[in-house]
Formats: sequence, C-alpha cells, structure tokens
Amino acid sequence: SNGLGGGFAAYGIYPVMKDYYAVHVFFDGIPEKREFEYQLRRHFRVVSTGPIPTRGNDEIHNPPIIWRYFVSPENSLLAEEPVRRQEFMVSFITGVNAASNGAYIVSFGKNMGVFKGVGFPEDIADFFRLDEYRGYLWTAHGRFPTNTPGWWGGAHPFALLETTVIHNGEISSYDANRRFIEMYGYRCSLQTDTEVIAYIFDFLCRRLGMSQEEAALIVAPPLWDELAMMEEETANRITRIRAVFSSLLLNGPFSIVLATPDGIMALNDRLKLRPMVAAENEEFVAVASEEAAIRKVLTNITRIWSPRGGEPVWGKVDFTLPDCEPLYAGAGGRA
Repeated sequence: SNGLGGGFAAYGIYPVMKDYYAVHVFFDGIPEKREFEYQLRRHFRVVSTGPIPTRGNDEIHNPPIIWRYFVSPENSLLAEEPVRRQEFMVSFITGVNAASNGAYIVSFGKNMGVFKGVGFPEDIADFFRLDEYRGYLWTAHGRFPTNTPGWWGGAHPFALLETTVIHNGEISSYDANRRFIEMYGYRCSLQTDTEVIAYIFDFLCRRLGMSQEEAALIVAPPLWDELAMMEEETANRITRIRAVFSSLLLNGPFSIVLATPDGIMALNDRLKLRPMVAAENEEFVAVASEEAAIRKVLTNITRIWSPRGGEPVWGKVDFTLPDCEPLYAGAGGRA
C-alpha cells in the first residue's frame, strides 16, 4: 500500500450490544451530523451513541468526525419482518452515501464494524485502537489507489449490512456491473470499483437466496474449455446461470475476500492475474496476497497453498466457541 487507504473489518467485537445494529459513520462537519441523526431517529431507536474511540497518530491527517450508533428498528413493521427490514436498511445506507451531503455510512451490522481511513493499515489500526478489541474474524486491507482517489470513504473494506469485501486488483467490467446492479435499487457512489462487488453479493446471496458458491460461479465462472470437460448436467447449469447473469461477471485482475458473520470466502479471477495464498492450522484459516503476510500472523501451519483461479477458499466459523470478551473500546460502544 502507499498510505492512501487502510482498513479492517471485525466480527464479534460488540457482544454486549449484539442484538442491536452498530452504525459507523463519517461526517464532514457538525451540520451534516445533525441532519443524519434526524433521519436516523425517524426510522430507528438509538440505544447508544458516541464517538468511536481513537488515539493520536502523527501519520493520520484531517480525519472526519467519526461516530458510532447502536440502533434497533423503531417502526414495528420493520421490526417484525426481516426481509422488509433488510431491504429498507440497504435503501437507507445506499441513499445516505449517494446523497453526497457529507455523511458516509461505513458499516451497519450486528456485532461487527468497519474501521478504515486514509493511511497505512498499521497507522489506521493504531488510530482506531484496534488492539483494544476482541473478535473472531478479521479482514485487513492496504490500498494503492490507481484510477480512483484516496479518501476516507473509499478505503476498504466496503460493507453492506453484515457483508464486507476487500479487493486487490481492477474491475474492468465495472460499468456493466454497475448498470445491472443499479437497476435493482443499489447506488454506486463511493468512487471505487470495489463497492459494486459488495452489492453484487448482497443481491445474489441475500436478495435472491443463492449460496456463496453459486454467486462465485456467476462472478468468476469456469472458462469455456473447462465447461466442455464437465458433466453435461453441471455444464448446462453453469451455462444457464452465466447467461442469466452475464452482466455480473467480473472481468479484470482481482482477488477478493468476502466476509460475513459465518466466515470468509476468498476468490481469484479466473486467469489468476492477482496473487492469493491460503493457509490453515488446527484453529484458523488465513488468506493473503503474499505468503509472508500469513506467516506473520499464523503459526503451526498445517497446510499452505495457492488456490486456482476461480476456485473459492472457504473459512467457516465454529460457533461452539465461547463469546469473545469485550474490552474497553469494544464494550457496548462507550468511549
């Protein structure tokens, strides 16, 4: 990375408030914050609010106002109907971010949150005091923007509800992907191609009820010569999926990590134009662009490999593990 973007997504960090939606927001100024809070309170009951704890770091310059809210749906209809509630929240999130009025929702999910900004990842982690949190699943990203600006809202991860995405590469099919997804009410407004990936997986997995495996076949399907060697029934099924959702195929070099409360899915482009390495030990699965990064954080590795292009890597969470103990910055949202 080059210091123009770093960020983290963390799951399991708010066990005390796990029944409420944790809303992380950036504001350009106080008037923008007041307007957002007016809109938020129209639709949600705010249980707790305050600044996200930060510490001084000489490498972090001109941060926005960074705030956190814990909310529950106020409207009884939204509270009782999960599908309608989720659709409303997606509309609310993308609407706020597309309005360009100085308020940007960074994450809006239960027992998770995104922490990101302009800086190197290690400085962003220090700034947000991430050493004071405990979580069971983490993703991290260092950005090197090429075609889009480096700004706080454009750093990775990108989040929609509890789904987060980090991405290395360039989506050359972005315009086709964006036009398709915006026909279904999504709005791409954060000045980076990665944003559309989060919306594609939300559309396919949450709205249409597909599995992540089926979604992976859409965004990174097998090459035609590979299809010719498959069983006829399997090849026909993939061909039909590819025909129906041809505008959601991701072209260009990419490696992505999709995270949800249930675990991660990592995926390379079909030609493997971006690096991706995976490893595991008895407890953890880790995925990174370089093996050196994995060996920095994972010990007693039992397997390490380079996945094939278009071949998903899965890391599923064992929920028989005890809840993470909250520490100071993560305990209920109080600074």
